[in-house]
Amino acid sequence: MRPVTRIVPCLDIKDGRIVKGVNFQNLVDMGEPAIRAASYQDQGADEIVLLDVSATPEGRAHGIDTVKEVREMLSIPLTVGGGIRTESDASRLLEAGADKVAINTAAVGNPSLVASLASTFGSQCTVVAVDAKRVAADWRVVVESGTKVTPLSVAQWVADIEVEGAGEILLTSWDRDGTSLGYDLELLEAVTSAVSIPVVASGGAANSGHLIAGVDAGASAVLVASMLHSSRTTVDALKRDMIEAGIEVRPC
Repeated sequence: MRPVTRIVPCLDIKDGRIVKGVNFQNLVDMGEPAIRAASYQDQGADEIVLLDVSATPEGRAHGIDTVKEVREMLSIPLTVGGGIRTESDASRLLEAGADKVAINTAAVGNPSLVASLASTFGSQCTVVAVDAKRVAADWRVVVESGTKVTPLSVAQWVADIEVEGAGEILLTSWDRDGTSLGYDLELLEAVTSAVSIPVVASGGAANSGHLIAGVDAGASAVLVASMLHSSRTTVDALKRDMIEAGIEVRPC
């Protein structure tokens, strides 16, 4: 029997506003984070992910005020990422109301940070965000908000960070992000086969069929953004379709 699948709206944040683009480029304003987060919770969202997409490129910490404003509106879990380089950065966000912290660039530069966060705060709080780009016959890890492709093989990297203590992987296909083409199922299958921890599928979902395919490929949770921000659908509508497909979800 499948475990309960989570639907997780993602709010990409720049300058305190939700933004969305294609392949992380040509970002368009999509609204106010706290209002959107509350709306998605009311629709039945299981968690919210809040990613400050400009914090790492700008060399600054995550906007703490935005985290606090979103947390005040929520009773569901909140994952926060962007600009986390140290235990102190993570602690600051957890104190502001995050339930989990997600690291990407800092983990690649210092894999021991994963172990440090897991030891201090617990693996259940330690998420590693993995941005993946197809390079020839493999996928490579992308860092610095998609601006740098590393030599790291994604499948090997996720196996390594599981050993370091990561409790969850937020897997985003750079090639599919914002394209509405659906998740990269081959990538998703490669990653879920390489680890035993939960994997959240991200990048490219545009309808419930894409979510269902992601679950069938091994995802424990499915991340959604554009389809909600543009009001093409709602979380509860997506859950109804998933239930019809035989996927167990939490009630709205």
